[in-house]
Amino acid sequence: MKENYTRFAHLRKELGFTQTAFGEFLGLKGSTADIERGKTKIPGFVVAKLYQEYHVNPLWLFGSSGDMFIANIRDKASVLPAVVTLNSQENENVLLVSQKAAAGYPQNIADTSWYQTLPAFDLPLKEFRNATYRGFQVDGDSMLPALQPGDWVIAKALSSIDEVRPSKMYVVVLDDSVLVKKVVLPERSNDVILESLNSAYPAYKVKPFRIKEIWEVSSRLTFHLDADNNQQLMTELKQSMELLKRRLDTNN
Repeated sequence: MKENYTRFAHLRKELGFTQTAFGEFLGLKGSTADIERGKTKIPGFVVAKLYQEYHVNPLWLFGSSGDMFIANIRDKASVLPAVVTLNSQENENVLLVSQKAAAGYPQNIADTSWYQTLPAFDLPLKEFRNATYRGFQVDGDSMLPALQPGDWVIAKALSSIDEVRPSKMYVVVLDDSVLVKKVVLPERSNDVILESLNSAYPAYKVKPFRIKEIWEVSSRLTFHLDADNNQQLMTELKQSMELLKRRLDTNN
């Protein structure tokens, strides 16, 4: 019987809850401390709630199975945008989320009036039809060299976490932040790994329930193009190739 409560505590930690927050989420009168100490039995409505929300296997919870989840909870987590807006032609707008607006995005994710404050435009290109797109401004240098601080990315909404591909970059809307990252889905875990391109930033794990939206980056708008620097780079490369050629000719 003690194993049941040990598994319950392990599940809480796996889902990323404190005892107080887990108790509130499950509809208990207090925290889950008494359940985890074995002083209180796990109520039936708690088992049902865990199955409905996270597909927790009741047999695992009571020690009769090795599978914590009946299904991969990443498959069941919808990350479709909570709000979309339309223009006068009934086409979806491309909303622009600046660095400043991103700070309030998670807290206002379902507030339709908040989205009215964002700039919006329509992209009359076939590549931007039949899907929902949104523009996000890049904050910080974690995705260098692909994305510069202040760049904008246009990204397509995904409906499921398991739609992500390792070759792509994504805008990940968490419950407390908006990030541009690569996304890795480990085979033997329900965790989601967020990776930066800049090696100075370590990867870190998040739980699926923290992810509210995922947008696949499809294009970039930058204001950091510098023709002079590019020309200088090409000149230096050409000089290096000529020097290498002369050395080879001398050796031969």
